[in-house]
Amino acid sequence: MQPLSNQTLSSLQGKVTLPDYRLQARQPGIGMVHLGPGAFFRGHQAWYTEQALKQGGDWGICAVSMRSGEVAKALNPQDGLYTLVELDSAIRYQVIGAVQKVLVAAEQYAEVLAQLSAAETRFVTLTITEKGYCLNAAGELDLQHPEIRQDLKRQTQPITAIGLLVTALQARYQAGEAPFCAISCDNLTDNGHKLKRALVRFAREWDPVFASWLQSMKSPCTMVDSITPATDDALRQQVANELGLADAWPIKRESFLQWVIEDDLPAERPDWQSAGVIFAADVSAFEKAKLRLLNAPHSTLAYLGCLLGYETVSDAMQDDSLVALIKRMIAEDLMPSFRAPAELDTGQYSADILQRFQNPAIRHLLAQIAWDGSQKLPMRLLPAVRDNLASGSSIRYLALAVAAWCRFICLRQQSTVPLVDPLAEQLLAVAASCTGDATADVARFLRLSAVFGRDLATEPRFVEALTEAYQHLTDGVVSALSHYTGVA
Repeated sequence: MQPLSNQTLSSLQGKVTLPDYRLQARQPGIGMVHLGPGAFFRGHQAWYTEQALKQGGDWGICAVSMRSGEVAKALNPQDGLYTLVELDSAIRYQVIGAVQKVLVAAEQYAEVLAQLSAAETRFVTLTITEKGYCLNAAGELDLQHPEIRQDLKRQTQPITAIGLLVTALQARYQAGEAPFCAISCDNLTDNGHKLKRALVRFAREWDPVFASWLQSMKSPCTMVDSITPATDDALRQQVANELGLADAWPIKRESFLQWVIEDDLPAERPDWQSAGVIFAADVSAFEKAKLRLLNAPHSTLAYLGCLLGYETVSDAMQDDSLVALIKRMIAEDLMPSFRAPAELDTGQYSADILQRFQNPAIRHLLAQIAWDGSQKLPMRLLPAVRDNLASGSSIRYLALAVAAWCRFICLRQQSTVPLVDPLAEQLLAVAASCTGDATADVARFLRLSAVFGRDLATEPRFVEALTEAYQHLTDGVVSALSHYTGVA
């Protein structure tokens, strides 16, 4: 079977959505570099840029892997082309042409540096995961991070994204070029501001005057959202059957996607807005809406669903009592806990989220969502608890979600399934000491200050609600759901 490429693209006319500019032999110039060309980037930022390219402009993307060469090996022989499969009630196929080439920094450093330093490169976007920013607990650059310390010495080529970008920015500074606009697309609160502070802090270690120049760089905050499951051989075969061509690395995602960018970009930019990007004065309000209306229900479904033996989110959403619980949690505990941005219809947004959860084409494993609960609860559930305690609003369903996490830890301690969490050893030790006495067990969990801080353990309303929920779950998850929802 022939591979997907510029040469075979015309054979797909009339079959799937294509990058028409490629068929017209118009290869756009590279105006963007992206660090971290994983599936999420290719289904999200590259898709938005694909729509912008159809409106014109030299916004082609040079994708850069810091170390792994797997994406480069798959996409470069295909001229950067790949298939995006949208999983919905009707499956849609689209060939994306926004990626012009893929480089590997560890192997092609000089070429990567040249592309980042080039005047035509006006945007650099990143999906490098939270750990890729090398930040400390305060959200600032960790100068004691072993890889940051190595990069600061400048004895070898940079191995961190921060070191690489500062090296490129210094080259632009010395050449009299303006800094590029750096856009973090990772699920990191205040991501753009943290990225800029990290770059400036690193630069200050080299040259304070250069660091001062770097203050002019634009680095807007963003909020991104879309579920992009991992590619497997079944997807490759499905795409081959549809296209009649071999695609080494197609990707799949749900049809829903969202990209909110702080309205602090250069005037010359890709026409992302025509593709649905929201430019907002305050991205933090959108971040809070996502955490409260998507992430909090997601985690709640994960822990209660695992306790009930369900495998995926869509499986759990077939349980009427669970759906009823989530709806009450949203209406009574979550909606009152924050002020929504003016640009967002929270009722419709929440309804869309529940519809996404029901999508049977997305096999999102509950056990995977349940990973790293000690890191997720302080972001997804406990801030809403604190806000509602302060305002006198309900915390009934939030307490049940936290209790479900406690019971989930106990379940993992009693099973052969490993607990995936940075605090796994400490959490399992707490669970091993639990006896089923709700008051004593809850007190043990609340002593985990890394999760609950020092305030919630002595907050009577929260302790009471959590203890009651824990007792109901200990007596039986099904009966607990019935108690909280009235659904038998």
